[in-house]
Amino acid sequence: MIIDGLTIAYLGSALAIGLAGIGSAIGVGIAGEAGAGVLTEDPGKFGTVLILQALPGTQGIYGLLSGFYVMIKLGLLGGSPVTVSVLQGVQILFACLPVAIVCWFSAIAQGKTAAASIGMIARRPEETGKAIILPAMVETYAILSLLATILLLNTIKLG
Repeated sequence: MIIDGLTIAYLGSALAIGLAGIGSAIGVGIAGEAGAGVLTEDPGKFGTVLILQALPGTQGIYGLLSGFYVMIKLGLLGGSPVTVSVLQGVQILFACLPVAIVCWFSAIAQGKTAAASIGMIARRPEETGKAIILPAMVETYAILSLLATILLLNTIKLG
């Protein structure tokens, strides 16, 4: 089997999409478990619970955006494929790692924080604003990793 630059670049795209998606699935699941418990007692809190449950899903979106950006850069979506050297493929792979790794872990952490916030609104619904801010703080690092990945990908020149 021959590993070429394009294959290595595909791996970067796949890791960005896959790991961020896994983290989001776990995070949304954690928050959803807490939300289901609250909603059995008070279905009127559905809107707030839904917002808190959805927050960890954004990391999966960041990974998907990064993966699509790589595919566009490679000319695979609406263009003609470009030649990618092994070195360029490795550069693309490494450029995808910030969003892949940070979003994987931050989505899980955000899911746990969202679950705690869901517990908070179950007891103190007047604190909904604070309950949303706490998991949103975790989002900062996912956004920074997306920015890092985009900036790194922009430095790679393909011909």
